[in-house]
Amino acid sequence: MTIPRMIEAIANKEQTSQQLVSQYIDKIKENSHLNAVIEINPDAMDIAKKLDESAEVRGVLHGIPILIKDNVNTGDKMQTTAGSLSLEGNIAAKDADAVELLRASGAVILGKANMTEFANYMVDSQLGAPMPNGYSSRGGQTVSTFGANVDTSGSSSGSAVAVAAGLCAAAVGSETFGSIISPSQRSGIVGLKPSAGLISGRGVIPISFTLDTLGPMASCVEDTGALLGALAGKQYACIPRTDLRVGLCRTGIDETNPWLEANEKLALLMQEMGIECVELPDHGIDTAFVGPIMRHEFRYGINSYLQAANNPALPQDLDAIIAYNEAHADKALKYGQSRILAANAIPSNWSEQHEYLEALAARKNAIETLSNIFDTYSLDVILMLSANCGLAAATGFPSLTLRVGTTSEGLPIGTCLIARPHHEEVLLSIGLALEAALR
Repeated sequence: MTIPRMIEAIANKEQTSQQLVSQYIDKIKENSHLNAVIEINPDAMDIAKKLDESAEVRGVLHGIPILIKDNVNTGDKMQTTAGSLSLEGNIAAKDADAVELLRASGAVILGKANMTEFANYMVDSQLGAPMPNGYSSRGGQTVSTFGANVDTSGSSSGSAVAVAAGLCAAAVGSETFGSIISPSQRSGIVGLKPSAGLISGRGVIPISFTLDTLGPMASCVEDTGALLGALAGKQYACIPRTDLRVGLCRTGIDETNPWLEANEKLALLMQEMGIECVELPDHGIDTAFVGPIMRHEFRYGINSYLQAANNPALPQDLDAIIAYNEAHADKALKYGQSRILAANAIPSNWSEQHEYLEALAARKNAIETLSNIFDTYSLDVILMLSANCGLAAATGFPSLTLRVGTTSEGLPIGTCLIARPHHEEVLLSIGLALEAALR
């Protein structure tokens, strides 16, 4: 049942929010082996009861149970830890801005989703044993609905798996460099990474204020649009469209990747639907600037978050987080903390460092180059035939994924569609059209 249909059922007294919450909590408990949910909101049923007693529908998510990634503050009894034992006991004094908007839209905050610890900014996979996607010292290993040996991708692993397993109506994830789109692709769900700056990051445990964003993850495009609208504080007209011009990007393609065939078939389907498709040359954009930006901004961001938390029971800065992890290495450092250590080694005048300024300049050039491609070819959307989500993440352009096929092993194949900044409605429109055609 879609979110609009759930709201209609609640409004018509065919179903209650309390029934939805109860059903989802039961399902979370039945699927505890997935480790997708790190904490259930003890007040969820009371919130649902008040919404059921409301005389009118409060908003676009009235009575709808939504899971929140564990790096997003909720001003309630739940913790916000980014999956780290070092931040256990972090009870936020108030909601993150985005959660405040969700509550205003009538959403029931059902619980917190597990995640790759510190949004996958704990361990450098090139240094020692890499931390598996979906692992956190507080929540354990998130397990894919497609099997324990299947990579969930990261870092919004719990959000993606929870949606795929039907443990919530929809979930909020976060992305710095692929962490909404990639887990959604691997779980066969719909995910939308919004434009940089569309959704407030206040009250979110950060990696990079330049790159971080929250975003919706759901089982269909319509529900994704509803959640996006609530998070952004605006409404999107979800109307299927085919009067669009799509650029086919072949940059970074691995000819042996089974996803390529599925995305090439998607391009053919688009043309059959009347969508105009044009081949694009290699864009030549190198996204290597992402690493230096994250490395220079992480300590500043996490220290600012801890200062705003004003909680003496928590580590007060990144130095203290590192010290806690070292003192509890048996539980907190199963895979190390090489990325955190590298970020902590950046000089205090981080914003003046040549490497950082160069990275920002490279990102600006990448944004201009991508904008010029949209302008030169009069594009509405770019289809990444490789399904790679890094370009949109690095430049802050919005991107959307939905399931477009299945591998020979029965695993989902996703796509990656990119639009101009603040053209999320275009992504939702083409997504709806494609979703209907693929069905």
